[in-house]
Amino acid sequence: MTIAFMVVLGMIVLIPVLAIVIDSPLSEALARRIGNGGDAPQGESARLDAIEQELQYLSQTVESMREEAAFVRALVEGDDTLPALPTRELDRRAGDHGER
Repeated sequence: MTIAFMVVLGMIVLIPVLAIVIDSPLSEALARRIGNGGDAPQGESARLDAIEQELQYLSQTVESMREEAAFVRALVEGDDTLPALPTRELDRRAGDHGER
């Protein structure tokens, strides 16, 4: 066997092996990582920050809705701890006879 024949045989075997390796998901992920310049963790960090901000907003909204529901429940149940509106009798005693 000559050296030229061995080189040709090596190329014939090497080309399909390289095609299989290059077409694999591992090589695609490596190519994306190299193409992004290694920015994948920063992209994930920005996404995580956005999710945390949205979660904080939703938590504040839920807390506000709880407070509103408690207030409405207290109004409906006639809770005595809520301040009552002045009646007309109290206004008349103070000198206001409904005249404007």
